[in-house]
Amino acid sequence: MPKSRIRKKADYTPPQAKQAANIKLTNRSWVAPVMLALFAIGLVWIVVFYVTDGSLPIESIRNWNIVVGFGFIAAGFGVSTQWK
Repeated sequence: MPKSRIRKKADYTPPQAKQAANIKLTNRSWVAPVMLALFAIGLVWIVVFYVTDGSLPIESIRNWNIVVGFGFIAAGFGVSTQWK
């Protein structure tokens, strides 16, 4: 029985390495303190509203104080997206 010919495969050549793009890393050390501060302000705002039976922080907006407190908390989550 005749032997089959062995096909010679081309050697593997890895793709050329791309040049690393210059990544500008900015200093984001402000993100964590601002995020935590916004969380704390929102929490304190809501707690003060409930503890004082609605007379504080701003009496004229009544139950909207809860929305303001949650607004601070939502802003804290918004700032947290900048954290790397």
